[in-house]
Amino acid sequence: MKTLKALLLLLSACLLNAADKPNVLLICIDDLRPELKSFGVDYIHSPHIDRLAAAGRPFFSHYVQAPTCGASRFTLLTGRYGSSGNGALFSRARSIKHPSFPAWFRENGYTTVSVGKVSHHPGGRGGRDWGHDLQPEMPNSWDRHLLPSGAWQHPRGVMHGLANGEIRRNAKDMDVYQAFDGPDTAYPDGLIIDEALKQLNELGSDAEENPFFLAVGIIRPHLPFGAPAKYLKHYQDIKLPPVAHPNKPQGRTTWHGSGEFMKYNRWQRNPNTDAEFAQLCRKHYAACVTYADALVGRLIGRLDALGLREDTLIILWGDHGWHLGEHAIWGKHALFEESLRSPRIISHPEVKEAGTPSSSIVETLDIFPTICDLAGLEVPKYLQGVSLRPILEDPTASGHSAISYTGGAKTIRTSQHRLIAHRNGHLELYDHSSPEGETRNLAETNKGKAAELQEKLNSRLKP
Repeated sequence: MKTLKALLLLLSACLLNAADKPNVLLICIDDLRPELKSFGVDYIHSPHIDRLAAAGRPFFSHYVQAPTCGASRFTLLTGRYGSSGNGALFSRARSIKHPSFPAWFRENGYTTVSVGKVSHHPGGRGGRDWGHDLQPEMPNSWDRHLLPSGAWQHPRGVMHGLANGEIRRNAKDMDVYQAFDGPDTAYPDGLIIDEALKQLNELGSDAEENPFFLAVGIIRPHLPFGAPAKYLKHYQDIKLPPVAHPNKPQGRTTWHGSGEFMKYNRWQRNPNTDAEFAQLCRKHYAACVTYADALVGRLIGRLDALGLREDTLIILWGDHGWHLGEHAIWGKHALFEESLRSPRIISHPEVKEAGTPSSSIVETLDIFPTICDLAGLEVPKYLQGVSLRPILEDPTASGHSAISYTGGAKTIRTSQHRLIAHRNGHLELYDHSSPEGETRNLAETNKGKAAELQEKLNSRLKP
């Protein structure tokens, strides 16, 4: 009888623990710079993300580990520094020795589902057209990892697809921007959200006994800048403000020629020399942001309709920034501020002073331990970030310096400075308290600060 009573108490405790675990909704948005009204960009129409920010903590100084999709997502999904290229998930994740972010939650009783672009490839697989490799990018992580291809045929077609099934074969034959007068499902992200809503319905019906970890990856505003025409209407009759620091930098930097952007059909126009074309490119990027915002609104709206909002941790994360002409770059891949800073919001009813932004510096590396902490799970010792619970309780709490890298250089960002250390020893030091920002290299005139930050950078990236 005592044994039976003990077993019943244990079972009761297990059921209580399952019920106490919050659900997790992770929303990943590709190539999203902090181009949102809630992040201080007044001309952007982003009402749904703005409402999410008002209900949680927007992080105004969030930095990614790498200015490219695969490597940045590697850190999000593993909680560790990684290599710098898009192949990071394939080259390293398959040999990773520790459970990933979703795998850790799966091991702790969560049903884990991904829809869209969460790891590097939409749907999370490799092989021909990214849909035929039985080995996923993130092994042992997902109960289901899904990508509805529709008219785009396969995940590779979805990744760079334009309206109504147009697939990128040769980028020079595909327009760099487009606005099609049709529904959200005229572009791949519309199908991704439809599938995410189906999954949310299914997961929500069982959430009381089985908490879920649902990750949804929205592809826009990734190139090419294609979105339903209704979202471009917000910007057609406005003149966008001038771009800060639009000139190509002098001396050695991580500047590049914007090859990813320039390879598309641009009608023989260059936004660095054609102001009208630059405005058109920026407006189409903004339309893609507003399209992504509308899809986020549908997702949060369904969460509300299912009565799950109070029991769900919501994380909105941009996988890196994107230059829209700053430093004469159109794209990512550099170690300037515009490539590395992206929006991040954590929303949950327990966030104190909801809606108050934090300007404390934080990293993508911190998301995994933070969500473990908030969900009441053990924080794995192999993680290299820290929990941001103190900032969720007090928006003025301190953050920490941020580390990022490319193949040829690495950088550290503090509240005042950015140091970039090139592999050959060349240094760039910038002072963000100066209006010159990242246009005047102070490494030679302030060698003491450069040496101090280089030591800190090397210490953080020790094997």
